[in-house]
Amino acid sequence: MELNALTAISPVDGRYRRQTKELAEFFSEFGLIKYRVHVEVEYFIALCQYPLLQLEGIDQSMYGKLRQIVVEFSEADALGIKEIEKTTNHDVKAVEYFIKGKFDNLGLSAHKEFIHFGLTSQDINNTAIPLQLKHAIENEYIPTLNQIEALLMDMAEEWKDIPMLAKTHGQPASPTLLGKEILVFHERLTQQVNMLDSVRYGAKFGGATGNMNAHHIAYPEVDWIKFANNFVDNTLGLRRSYPTTQIEHYDDMAALFDNLKRINTILIDFARDIWQYISMGYFKQKIVKGEVGSSAMPHKVNPIDFENAEGNLGIANALYEYLSAKLPISRLQRDLTDSTVLRNIGVPVAHGFIALKSLQKGISKLELNRQAIEYDLDQNWAVVSEAIQTILRREAYPEPYEALKALTRGNQEITQESLKVFIDGLEISDALKAQMKKITPFNYTGINPLK
Repeated sequence: MELNALTAISPVDGRYRRQTKELAEFFSEFGLIKYRVHVEVEYFIALCQYPLLQLEGIDQSMYGKLRQIVVEFSEADALGIKEIEKTTNHDVKAVEYFIKGKFDNLGLSAHKEFIHFGLTSQDINNTAIPLQLKHAIENEYIPTLNQIEALLMDMAEEWKDIPMLAKTHGQPASPTLLGKEILVFHERLTQQVNMLDSVRYGAKFGGATGNMNAHHIAYPEVDWIKFANNFVDNTLGLRRSYPTTQIEHYDDMAALFDNLKRINTILIDFARDIWQYISMGYFKQKIVKGEVGSSAMPHKVNPIDFENAEGNLGIANALYEYLSAKLPISRLQRDLTDSTVLRNIGVPVAHGFIALKSLQKGISKLELNRQAIEYDLDQNWAVVSEAIQTILRREAYPEPYEALKALTRGNQEITQESLKVFIDGLEISDALKAQMKKITPFNYTGINPLK
């Protein structure tokens, strides 16, 4: 069976391939191989620029030709590396041999033993993987997340003056503003997105067990710590972890995954609230021509986009939870459990990416049903009792809470008229009565943060 979107085992590469194709550049096997080639090439150039004595004769004009190996890296090149791997049974060594072949073509055969000089495979993996993750998050994920932020702010601004019955514990509560409720999610999301800027992309680069043993024995006069720091921090744009064992600590990666998990949790909360508002009739959904809501009930327009988002965000969070708990743990100086796990870091990112696009689609289909919102308010005049009893407290009226409790928790229906009757029966001034009669579920909405 040929591998394609229809035969793929994972829905990320199957059903949802159209939504996740941008991430293939980073998280596919092709992407990982290309990033390894990138790190190896830049490392060789850094050795030349130092320069090591044996590399002083390499003209700077060669650097551009070397970088073209990465720029022009193709699927055919990746397949060639996979063929080499069939012999080596080692993926990073196959990359080294591939680049050595390119050096032969460039007339650099005499210098090709400085490819992967002094390194272990984790020096390449633990720089290539955080680099591909960094680029994916910064170039694809965050821009899409920023679009969700913008949509939330647009919703908040559009509905900033729409009074709405709040529900605490599922029960009618003091009225709020629809725009403000959306703004809450925007604020929460923005705080967590800002935190992404403070998360480091840690990288290990220090030889077989982290001590630059091979480098130091070959060139004891070189400050290899300074070299490695400069290469990882400035050339690659990561942050070098030091000291380390054979592998990266993955603490920074765990912090990133925890941050992304919190973002997803906020979006799950949002998706569920919107789902509930749709169920309550506060929102209608624009009908998409040809789209079917139910195979049996033709009248249905289901909130599928928000349900899809919730499901994908949940899967992503389950994987993030495992990744952030597992990766920082390794037996002694290194075991291999991180290797297979790291190959899956793109999966939760992809599920989150699918969810973001589902949310965008779902938000675009929302239509405010103001009539339903206003009906709900008009059916719950009891919610202004808080306002009345608070004013009475201010005026030192005896036991105002108890008086309102007796009124609003009885069997009788509380209406605008019954509240007026209650107010008229209070022993207070006419001016104060007039003030309280102006309070309605439609205007008792507190401070509007959008004004």
